[in-house]
Amino acid sequence: MRKKYYAVFKPYDMLSQFTGDENASLLGDLYNFPIDVYPIGRLDKTSEGLLLLTNDNEFKNRVLDPKNKLPKTYYVQVDHEITQEACKELASGTISIKHNGKQHRVAKAACLKIDPPNLPERSVPIRVRKEIPTSWISLTLREGKNRQVRKMTAAAGFPTLRLVRYSIGDYELGKMKPGEVIEIDPNEVISGWKNS
Repeated sequence: MRKKYYAVFKPYDMLSQFTGDENASLLGDLYNFPIDVYPIGRLDKTSEGLLLLTNDNEFKNRVLDPKNKLPKTYYVQVDHEITQEACKELASGTISIKHNGKQHRVAKAACLKIDPPNLPERSVPIRVRKEIPTSWISLTLREGKNRQVRKMTAAAGFPTLRLVRYSIGDYELGKMKPGEVIEIDPNEVISGWKNS
């Protein structure tokens, strides 16, 4: 089997899968992927950003195995002007979120307030309210529960408006555009790869 690796900038309003309702926007709409290639993990429909796909199960398991604690960085636009206290709370590992019907205390993270990142406009603009500002954070997690970032920012009092996964380990969006697919050279998978 020839090992294949792809990086995708998953657009807003697309499912991280190849099958779905007739009207659903799916990964197969972006590129003619080989039939044995599947996404590593997922981003929910309303999230954007980096998604890796492969037919290499060993690589997939390395990325997904919680023991490896691979960092994933998200750029998150939140409601209101986020405070340093909220950033500390998001980083502290003290927030509890609901996961599979139980309370889960999130692991420590890295959280920084950042200037608006240089990202392409979202296909559907976020809801803007003139009297309420928005702000951006960079949030790096080493775990990945369902809708974790959204649950964490909501728990800290700053609901997520836009969520873009920028990196997974050494793999970055770089200058990719929504819907773009890049085939990664298998030799570069060994040493890590950056699309800068």
